Amino acid sequence: MTRAGVLPGLAAAALLAVASGCSAPDDAGIEPSDRGQVARGEVVYGQHCASCHGARLEGQPDWRRRLPNGRLPAPPHDASGHTWHHRDELLVAITREGMKPPWAPDGYQSDMPAFAGVLGDDDIRAVLAYIQSTWPDDVRGAAQADARPAGAAIRPRRAGAAAPPGTRRGGSRGFENVPT
Repeated sequence: MTRAGVLPGLAAAALLAVASGCSAPDDAGIEPSDRGQVARGEVVYGQHCASCHGARLEGQPDWRRRLPNGRLPAPPHDASGHTWHHRDELLVAITREGMKPPWAPDGYQSDMPAFAGVLGDDDIRAVLAYIQSTWPDDVRGAAQADARPAGAAIRPRRAGAAAPPGTRRGGSRGFENVPT
C-alpha cells in the first residue's frame, strides 16, 4: 500500500476510535521483560490483587463455578486461568473500571472493583507486566498470537447490539473486533 493510501486509513481509524469513545490502545508500555516494571507490578499486585486472585496468581477455588450469590470467584492469573486469552486493553479497562458493562453483559454481577482513583494506569500496566512475566513462553506466545490485528479498533459492546458481520463477539469479554 502506498503512503497516500496509508494516511487516509490511519485518519479513518483515528476517527473511528474517537467516535466510539476509545483512545490509543492501553497495552502500550506493558513489558513483561522489563525487570523494573515487573518488580513494581509484583508489589502493587501484592497490595491490591492478591487478596482475591491469590498470592501466587492461583485465583479462588472453583473459580468457574458460581457462588451461592450467583457471582463467580476471582479467576487465576497464572497459566491455568484465562487472563492470557484477553487482550491487554481489555484487562486495563476492567482493572480501571471494574467488571461491569460495557466490559461484561448487562446485569452481570461481580466482586471485581474499579481501581480508577486507587491505581494509576502505570501501576495497572505494571501489574499486567508482572502477571505476564510469570507465564511460560508457550502461553505468552499464544497470548501474543491472539493480539488484535493491526488496523482493528476495539470498542465496548453496546447493550443489545448484535455483532457486526465479519466481527467476533468476545462473549462475556464485552469486546468486538471491528475491522477498519
